[in-house]
Amino acid sequence: MLANNQGTHLGTGGQDQLWQVLDDRGAVVLIRPADLPAPAVENVPPFAADFLLDTTRAADLLVRSGIVRHYPNIRFILSHAGGLVPYASHRLAVAIASDTGRSPLDILEELRGFYFDTALSSSLDAGVDAGTLAAVNRTNAEALFPRLGGAPVSAPVRSPAARLRQSAQRAGARLFFRLVQSGTR
Repeated sequence: MLANNQGTHLGTGGQDQLWQVLDDRGAVVLIRPADLPAPAVENVPPFAADFLLDTTRAADLLVRSGIVRHYPNIRFILSHAGGLVPYASHRLAVAIASDTGRSPLDILEELRGFYFDTALSSSLDAGVDAGTLAAVNRTNAEALFPRLGGAPVSAPVRSPAARLRQSAQRAGARLFFRLVQSGTR
């Protein structure tokens, strides 16, 4: 899917029927940038900056609008190594949290749920351990498309204590964030 279609971005209103169909099918959706609805900046080719921005804007809107949360069976792949999401995730989480009242930790978890297309990320192999490199090059894709990779790859099982600890951390972060928000209004 294109991140925007003539200025209408993924994650804006009026797309619920589309998301429901994709969720019902457990779809894997690759999000590709499109030409921005504004002219390119002189001497800055769109592939150098605009495409990254368009991909990031789509991820922001998909999380901000609740699509990622409300349609959990859709798995999203962000092209161009996730755009700016890996670098700006904390900024995005704070911005979305301040606008929605949600916990930044919950938002960060939703951002972590995106897959990144790394086919055009030529510098990724340097300094990466073998297990991570294997996941990037093959096993993550097999988890998304198990029929193409042989046996399905199962997600790691977290212990009840780990789930409880994470739940307590989130509850504490939500409370802290609400207190901070109430103090700034």
